[in-house]
Amino acid sequence: MFDINFPLILFIATTASGLIWLADIIYRKYFIQIGTDDGDYKNNKKLPFLAEQARSFFPVLFIVFILRSFLFEPFRVPTGSLEPTILPGDFVVANKYSYGLKLPVWGNELLAVGKPERGDIAIFHIPVDDKTWLVKRVVGVPGDKISYIDKKLHINGKELEYNFIKETKDTDDGKKYWDVEVYEENLLGTKHKIYVTPARDSVSFKDLVVPEGNYFMMGDNRDNSDDSRYWGFVPFDNFEGKAVMIWFSWDQYSWTNFRWDRIGTSL
Repeated sequence: MFDINFPLILFIATTASGLIWLADIIYRKYFIQIGTDDGDYKNNKKLPFLAEQARSFFPVLFIVFILRSFLFEPFRVPTGSLEPTILPGDFVVANKYSYGLKLPVWGNELLAVGKPERGDIAIFHIPVDDKTWLVKRVVGVPGDKISYIDKKLHINGKELEYNFIKETKDTDDGKKYWDVEVYEENLLGTKHKIYVTPARDSVSFKDLVVPEGNYFMMGDNRDNSDDSRYWGFVPFDNFEGKAVMIWFSWDQYSWTNFRWDRIGTSL
């Protein structure tokens, strides 16, 4: 699979179209004299093909670039690590300015706005691979002491509240299914549903302290999630935005099954 750097591609396309359009404007104003043999090019309404395309596409590209870089960015979720909150095939919108305004492409912080909070669903790239973007829930913030014992979280010495809801099925491919239990977890004020798979063992740890400037991330599908339990803490600079809404959804195991009831769901 190829890694496509869409922000860089969008930046190059926006810059190139803008420069071509600007060059055509300057050329017409300062270098073309009225009444030349090429048919008064300066006042000719028909632009050269490249300049015409640049003038058409630049405003659209510029608006998309600004919106995507500083305000909102769409992401498609391909896995079930955040089930039942986010399902495979959900398209989520990330609020880019929740965690500060950053320089597009390079990622340098321009303006500090806020930090990830416990319970947020965040978009970030993992420390071991700066090209892979993931979506997980913020479980631990700097200074938190976290334990995970018998598939239950303990934060700062307090075991979280869990209420059993029901039993259901989970799958990775739409063919093989297994039993899971649905609980409501109270993450010190943030209530949300999680999946627990009784037949699977889980990684347990005790009194893990989250370092300054880092965060501990977990999926709501606790026994089917690649998260901080396996590759460690996430530095603040790795965060891209806060997932705020599902804007589109389809069942990726049945491409004709659009999940209309999930569209517009707040996260």
